[in-house]
Amino acid sequence: MSSRARKVNILEHELVPQHILLSEEEAKRILKRMGISKMQLPWMLASDPVAKALGAKPGDVVMILRKSPTAGVAVAFRYVVRG
Repeated sequence: MSSRARKVNILEHELVPQHILLSEEEAKRILKRMGISKMQLPWMLASDPVAKALGAKPGDVVMILRKSPTAGVAVAFRYVVRG
């Protein structure tokens, strides 16, 4: 067994849904349409492995696309916070 650690891209794992880091403009447009602020979204810690892989920083908004048998694709949003 090699002493070198093998790097795995968590975003390519079959059980991890698609995560998209939104630009500030995209986030503002979506939040305005939803009639909420960033702080009203569920939170994602900046230390979350997916947040790290995306390069997400506190204050960013991440869109999550999950495959759904009933909806086809379920869309969710997370607000990145320190931690």
